[in-house]
Formats: sequence, structure tokens, C-alpha cells
Amino acid sequence: MGLPALKFHARLTGPDRLVLQQLGDDLSLGDADAVDAAEPVIARLQALNDPADARFEPTVFTSYDLDEARALLSPEPLRRLFDGYVAWARGVVRVETDAVFVTHLLLYFCTSVPSAALLFARFSYLHAVLHIALQGSYMGPYTLLKHQHIHQRGVLARRFPLGLVDELFPYVMDPLMGHTWNSYFYHHVKHHHVEGNGPGDLSSTIRYQRDSLSHFLMYLGRFFFFVWFDLPRYFWRSGRTALACKAAFWEIGSYIALFAAFRANAAAATFVFGLPLFFLRIALMVGNWGQHAFVDADEPDSDYRSSVTLVDVASNRFCFNDGYHTSHHLNPLRHWRDHPASFLAQRGDYAAQDALVFHDIDYVFITIRLLQKRYDILAEALVPIGARQKAMTLAQRADMLRRHTRQFSEAEVRAKFRTLTAAAKAKMG
Repeated sequence: MGLPALKFHARLTGPDRLVLQQLGDDLSLGDADAVDAAEPVIARLQALNDPADARFEPTVFTSYDLDEARALLSPEPLRRLFDGYVAWARGVVRVETDAVFVTHLLLYFCTSVPSAALLFARFSYLHAVLHIALQGSYMGPYTLLKHQHIHQRGVLARRFPLGLVDELFPYVMDPLMGHTWNSYFYHHVKHHHVEGNGPGDLSSTIRYQRDSLSHFLMYLGRFFFFVWFDLPRYFWRSGRTALACKAAFWEIGSYIALFAAFRANAAAATFVFGLPLFFLRIALMVGNWGQHAFVDADEPDSDYRSSVTLVDVASNRFCFNDGYHTSHHLNPLRHWRDHPASFLAQRGDYAAQDALVFHDIDYVFITIRLLQKRYDILAEALVPIGARQKAMTLAQRADMLRRHTRQFSEAEVRAKFRTLTAAAKAKMG
């Protein structure tokens, strides 16, 4: 059988380290013992999120946990300055754990905005290359900051003027980070979470062979070139005419604004708006492919069996617990800091549902390994949960993953998806 030796990356967040340690303990404990052993861990994770608890820790930076950041500030005046900033930032955000969002917004407005303005005023290719490299490092964290923003309807405190800043900052930052105005909200919240990777989902993976490069390129191409048309049409066919008009207005309006920027300064617009849009749209589809590549044919409409959980650095430290994708689909309104505790508390359900949990790999590399057909590497990254997965050999886990990437025929879609939305029915005729 051979249970895996889990890899603890040095830059795991504190909560992720606790989660992975508990999963490691679960591999050697019986179910009842595992439940009892996890209770103090869950309590500790919940305490980290509770401002009334002495153990509360807000997130201030993505690169460092709070104690690490304070340890780096050895001169006492610097530490007091830092503590003052944390106290101020906790009062600026809507949820006190989220001081990191203030940090990031200040960072973006102090670097991306002046850099973009300077490129339009005095363009140079050296500056342009440095700018796009900087934006490339920002796009992932910003997109997941926006992810929290669109689900919680904001991240900053509601009082004036913070509420106004909260409403307006996306209109400045979105184009610089590769987003078209409001499209992420309409596609992700009003569409993807309604359809849930089912047959009516424009970004559904079920009709593709998920380890095929040609199928991935078709998947990417459709989103890249036709989302401006497909998304409004989806809302129209679903009977949501107002959403169809809004989605079309903001998507096409973004393209018109981009065209105007090109007319003003083609070189600057290419690096400030064009390339971020190009790279982000690819990244979004690479990520969504990895998030929904493994779909269990026995119950493909289950959130447990059509998405995955990742305990890794890239997704959870730098992108606000994006690795807990199953937890997010189970409750799209769950706050990002609550995912680790929620996952541990419900891991018995995850195990009963044969959910998939990976570690030491992110969505990008799941997609890459799938397209390379390296199921052996993916099986090594899988953390077995539940008796069935624990009893498997490495080869059997690889075979299981391979089965979960198989393309669904239209007959299977009709038979296996118990409830179809209006859009799905229209799409299937």
C-alpha cells in the first residue's frame, strides 16, 4: 500500500502547516481518534480568526506571517510603527483579519499606477519590460483580492470615504491587472457559481479530455476569443436580460477604452493594458482547468467530486487560500481565512465523498502535469483521505486520477447531471 510521506514546504502558512500535520496524523490514526485529535487544532485555527481571542492574528503581508514580520523589525521604534500600522489597517478593512488588503492596495497604487502613467508620458522599453514583470507578480494576488471583493461585496469598511474607495478602486486597478471592468463578477459570481462546472457553465471542463493539449487549447481559445459574446448570450438565454446587457456593456466598453488607449499611445497601451489582459486570460483558464480537471463520473454534480483542495504555498500564502476550492464551492460566501478550520472540521465529509486533496502543488502545475500525462507525480502529491484512498497503492491512485479526467459524452451529461439549469437545457437542445 505505502502511505505517502508528506512534504512540508518551508513557506507554508501557519494554518496550512497545522492542516497538513493533521492530515499526516490522520493517515496513521483511526477515524474516531482522528476526530478527537483534530479538535484542538480546529479550535486554534478559529482563535486565529477571532479578534476577541488573545491568539488572534490578522494577515498583514502575504510573504510573512505576523510573528515573522515582527521578528524582522528588530529596532523597537520600527516595531512600534509596524504595530501602529496593523492597528490602523484593522480599522480600515471590513473584516479585521484582512489588513493585508490595505497593504496590497497601497502597494498597487504606489507602484502600478505611477508606473503606468509614466509609460504613457515617457515610454521606454526597459521600463515597459520591468512594468509587465511587476504586474505579473501582482496579478495573482490582486485577482484573489478581487475574488474576496466580489463575493463579500467589498473588502474595506463601509463608512465614508472608505466605502467609496471600495467601490471605485477596481475601475482603476482592474485594467492594469488584466481584468475588464466587472466581467469577473458577472462570470464568476453570477455564472460560474450558479452552474458549478456543470453542462451550462461556459468554463466547464466536463466536455473536454483534461489531459489533452488540443482539448485544453480549444477550451482556452473559446474563452479567450468568445467570452465577450458567450457570457451575455448565456444570461440572455437564461432569461436574465438585465445581466446580459450589463455584461455586454462592461466587456465591450472595456475593449473600447483599450482601443482609445492604443490610439493615444500604442506602445504604452500594449504593456500597460494589452499584455496584462493577454496573460491574465490565459492564467484564468489554466487555473480553472486545474481546479476542475478531476471530475468523478459517478457523481459529477457534487462539489466534493468536481473540485479539489490544495495545501500549498502559491495558492494559500500568496493568493488568500485559493487552494481550498472545494470549501469555496460548498459555501461561496465563506471568508477566505475560515477555509482551513472549515476543511478540517468537515474532512470526514470530504473523505466520505471521496474528495481529492493535494499538497506541494498548485493549480498551474496540476494543469502542466496533466498535459504531460504525469499521473505518477500527481498521485505522489495526493493526500489520501478516507479508507478507500488510504488502501490504494500509488499506481491505483494514479489510475483513479486518470479516470477522473475523462471527457463526458453528451449522453453521459444528460444521464448524470440530475438537475439542469435553463442555460444548460438550451445548450443541449
